[in-house]
Amino acid sequence: MTTAKKILVLTYGSRGDVEPFIALADGLTKHGYGVTLSTAERYGDWIKRFGLAFEPLSNEIIDLMDTPDGKAALEGASGVFKRIAAGIRLTRKSGPLNDAQNFDAWHVAQEVQPDLIVHHPKVIAAPHIAEALGVPAVLAPLQPLVVPTHEFPPAGMPNLPIPGYNRFGYSLVNLSYGAFRNSINAFRTSALKLPPVKDRSEVLFPNGIGATKVLHAISPTVIPQPKDWPVKAIMTGYWGLKSDKDYQPPDNLQRFLKAGPPPVYIGFGCMPAEDPQALQQTIIDALCKANVRGVISSGRAEFDEIETDDILTIPSAPHAWLFPRMAAVVHHGGMGTTAQGFRAGVPCVICPFFGDQPYWAKISVSLGVGAPPVPRGKLTSDTLSASIIAAVNDTSLRSNARDLAEQLQNEDGVATAIAEIQNTLVKECFQDRSFV
Repeated sequence: MTTAKKILVLTYGSRGDVEPFIALADGLTKHGYGVTLSTAERYGDWIKRFGLAFEPLSNEIIDLMDTPDGKAALEGASGVFKRIAAGIRLTRKSGPLNDAQNFDAWHVAQEVQPDLIVHHPKVIAAPHIAEALGVPAVLAPLQPLVVPTHEFPPAGMPNLPIPGYNRFGYSLVNLSYGAFRNSINAFRTSALKLPPVKDRSEVLFPNGIGATKVLHAISPTVIPQPKDWPVKAIMTGYWGLKSDKDYQPPDNLQRFLKAGPPPVYIGFGCMPAEDPQALQQTIIDALCKANVRGVISSGRAEFDEIETDDILTIPSAPHAWLFPRMAAVVHHGGMGTTAQGFRAGVPCVICPFFGDQPYWAKISVSLGVGAPPVPRGKLTSDTLSASIIAAVNDTSLRSNARDLAEQLQNEDGVATAIAEIQNTLVKECFQDRSFV
């Protein structure tokens, strides 16, 4: 067992961007590594409950999502022009905050002095910090976005039968990261004392650290690993937190679950709502039309508290504990929530808001475990109730969901990732950048 090596895990974003990295950090710690997890300060108490060392980054970028512009940009119910205008204003505000976060991450790395850095693609400073420290970096995407393949386009792009289209999509993703080149070069020259990068591809894969191992925290059962990927790109399996055996549900939730047949879960996680009361009423009406009981998670939408024989609103509950007790789960399609839904063995209805969420909605249907998705912009009591009815009553969906959950139970993505990280620490030899 290795005890001397120190690993810095850097991630940022929603709760779903943090949870897989907690699972990885916990696993690495149990293998004897000195692990520090660094992310937004708001997640500190959650992370410390696992006994993990925590170093905070500013909440300011995430806090933008709670502003009126943030809600308008994220919620699919907003008109397209309103969303675009809000997105432009957010971009102007987030630029200086992203620059500041680069320096925050560098300060954390200087404190930790890691032997290896594992990072989410949103922490763009991470590979450059690794270069400055002379240590390897491991990139950990939660979606297939950065390693080109002929087999499918990046998450979020439509499937089109055009020769060369799939790999071209990854070039577009690379261009989007290239938009941060000026910011990264200012950071490299001023803080890291490194020369500027010359090519857009070096924003995510700087030449100074050689080839970066890319560990996708995705199940190969859900997305089979492409045959044309290089050996340094791997679908490890999901990095999932196990069900908390010490979790004690509140009395009202226990009573509700015992009082009738399994309910349907509905929650949209970190997705905001411009009009929470209207959205909540739509959800309640849909449950009534589907003639099912419902557990509604308030999430960032901050729904009103409701407790009746058929409807219960809760602030939150561990998905690994709650989802297997449901008849079906309705959610926004964030990667983390989607993975928990697949592992629960019950059908799902995904109501995507933006980003990669429509991608996971399509995946759920292709796997035969998801009822027809209901995009946020088309969410009404009628459209939602129709998909809930399908999820609860379609025997093939239920059977497929159980089969998928059984297959996922046989995977250990954290163990696979740890083995790859251990191998990286031993070799520390990176020459082949053929996939960049």
